[in-house]
Amino acid sequence: MKLETACIHATRDKTHSTGAVPVPIYQAATFAHLGVGQSTGYDYSRTQNPTREHVEKLVAALEGGVGACAFSTGMAAISLLMEIFTPGDEIIATDDLYGGTIRLFNYISEKNGVALHYVDTSDLSIVEAAITDGTRAVFIETPTNPMMKVTDVAGVKRLIGGRDILLIVDNTFLTPYFFNPITLGADIVIHSGTKYLAGHNDTLAGFLVAKSSKIFQRLCFLENTTGAVLSPFDAFLVARGIKTLAIRMEKSQENAIIVARWLKEQKKVTAVHYVGLPEHPAYELSKQQARGFGAMISFSVDSAETACYILNNTELILFAESLGGVESLITYPIMQTHKDVPESELAARGIDNKLLRLSVGIEAIEDIIEDLERVLR
Repeated sequence: MKLETACIHATRDKTHSTGAVPVPIYQAATFAHLGVGQSTGYDYSRTQNPTREHVEKLVAALEGGVGACAFSTGMAAISLLMEIFTPGDEIIATDDLYGGTIRLFNYISEKNGVALHYVDTSDLSIVEAAITDGTRAVFIETPTNPMMKVTDVAGVKRLIGGRDILLIVDNTFLTPYFFNPITLGADIVIHSGTKYLAGHNDTLAGFLVAKSSKIFQRLCFLENTTGAVLSPFDAFLVARGIKTLAIRMEKSQENAIIVARWLKEQKKVTAVHYVGLPEHPAYELSKQQARGFGAMISFSVDSAETACYILNNTELILFAESLGGVESLITYPIMQTHKDVPESELAARGIDNKLLRLSVGIEAIEDIIEDLERVLR
């Protein structure tokens, strides 16, 4: 089944028990037992709910995993993931991570005794040098947020070899439509389902997809224990959003390529970071390991004043946090997504008051360009 079709039909109810075309919303906290020792397969919605189970199986099928767990937010998913580690464990992490992930690692994971080592995972020699006997995971975000660096996932897997080290990949930007890290050796794939999977800026969600049954069962146990599960209604919204994932990703990427090329020609734009530009350092790698480049662009302008003028004066493009919806959104990383990252670390990563992040939506490209042209004149 092609991915475009799988987004719609991969976990369709073939029993025809109700005939409902979309998955029903099972807005139930608890389920009646048939008798002592008997169950319908559903007992309590924290443990499992039919609507949540549907979207979990759908995301797992699209990623090529054995199973997925759905959470109330992307950060809830990563928080749960960190519970598989114990004090003294060491994790190598991409240095250019989403600011919320860095905040979790720096203020909670390290407090709990897990050591984080941030490195440029786009350079395999640096990753290899960072691996020690205490390393228990390599945590990759690719492309990174917001500098759009790309990591060779299969290359990292080769470095890990047969060692007991988990390879974890955040695939939020590219989605399973463009990229499947499990096929390249990833053990766990992360999604902020709030973004492209749901696709309409109307719900929060997070997913962990497991390559093996052993890891999946561990995640399910922890999910039931900690309880930050995705609600039935939000699961319904994500499942509905995934039905149009293919056409949304294609259209937003088509727009992004045009916008990135256009930005390069603007006098007030000093740098454009987009994986789909041939001059991007990982352009060829991206073509090898993924089926697309996505629709996320970061760009720098000539001054902080120009950046603020753009943010204050775009009309079609909304100045808002988040990404991956049908609407184009522009974000100021230094004051929004990365505001809790220490200033010295921001500077080292190239995040300053001239950098903007653009999530390109599915509007008419002429309207997007017109809005940008008006504020960059």
